[in-house]
Amino acid sequence: MGVFIDGRTSQNASYANSIAVPILLINTPQLFGQIGLNTAGVSGTPRVQLNGTISLQLPLALVGITITIVRGTTISSPVVYSATSTFDLSLLAPQVIAFNATDFNPPITDQLTYTAFISSNLLGTIRVGPENFSGTLIGD
Repeated sequence: MGVFIDGRTSQNASYANSIAVPILLINTPQLFGQIGLNTAGVSGTPRVQLNGTISLQLPLALVGITITIVRGTTISSPVVYSATSTFDLSLLAPQVIAFNATDFNPPITDQLTYTAFISSNLLGTIRVGPENFSGTLIGD
């Protein structure tokens, strides 16, 4: 059974339609969440469970949205998770994207930092909230 070591949340927007942040560059990742997990006391095989949600108002066109989670602070850091969803033309209301990811046996340093990015393959995508990104570090 695992032992809880640390848990953190990055809550960028708590409510629906509480922000209006356009994604201005096509296929260019935009940061929407970042957490740092304290590794003091970790032993055995560490595991990090990551999850979050992001809500978007999409343009009236076929659009692909990519969520990328990295262990580090930049998009060039090691990728832990990446998924792309394609939405069709008829979606008028904001869309909520939820995700879960795991980083099994990450290299232990003083702190593990994880960063969540979003990108769109089409202009007109707007981040509208809520947005959150959370992580939990478990050891043996």
